[in-house]
Amino acid sequence: MTSGNLLTDHPALYEARFPDPERLAARWTEDCLRRHGAGPRVLDMGCGTGRDAAHLHGTGRTVTGADLSEAMLAHARAHHPGPRYVRADLHGFDLGSFDAVVCLDSSLLYCHTNDQLDGFLASCRHALAPGGLLVAELRNGAYFLGRTDLLDRPAVDAFTWQGRTYRSRTTLTVDRTAQLLRRTRVWTTDDGSPPVPQHSAWRLLFPHELRHFLTAHGFEVLELHDGPGPRTEPPWRADEAPGAATDGDRLHLVARLHTH
Repeated sequence: MTSGNLLTDHPALYEARFPDPERLAARWTEDCLRRHGAGPRVLDMGCGTGRDAAHLHGTGRTVTGADLSEAMLAHARAHHPGPRYVRADLHGFDLGSFDAVVCLDSSLLYCHTNDQLDGFLASCRHALAPGGLLVAELRNGAYFLGRTDLLDRPAVDAFTWQGRTYRSRTTLTVDRTAQLLRRTRVWTTDDGSPPVPQHSAWRLLFPHELRHFLTAHGFEVLELHDGPGPRTEPPWRADEAPGAATDGDRLHLVARLHTH
């Protein structure tokens, strides 16, 4: 194994590690878009392997999938065709005009600084038609107020892909000064190659803070809640109404750009 990001650099491995046969995230997203009357043009920002973008395309929408990883985009074009796939940085992008911007699986939290978050929301505002939607699913910074269950011990995981067993040991720490949740994941395999450590981080965003950023950029928050959603327990089911609390470890956001 080489360094870099093992899962991002090997999209097929990513899909093996995170199987999503029911396309829960995409189905939840389509439900949000439909309930709030979104038009057909969708930008999936941080589209990864393209599974969700392709599902949305399959519902009849015109989808653009954008990601920073060329490996992910190449995999998406080959294995999840239909959408247009382009390379873009969520901190600032100009990819055309859309009726909705979708940002799933905490992609929005790769905006580590206020300037980066402003850049993302300004780009969304520029990209969206009047009345357009922003739909996002992400970690909830407020979950870590007084809770340490995700921090107390490393998470250990193993899975086998193409005859090789991959093991990971993941440690989360809170960087209060930077307001980041930092992740260190150490990969090992059974072939004797040396361990590979990888580092990433998410912005710890709090619900009221997120509301403030959205309002400042001309959005009206229609929904902001901790579930049910595609990564909650129990997971979202079709036709299930959105909740009202923001206490759990995931946030689900639907916001509309003001029409004036």
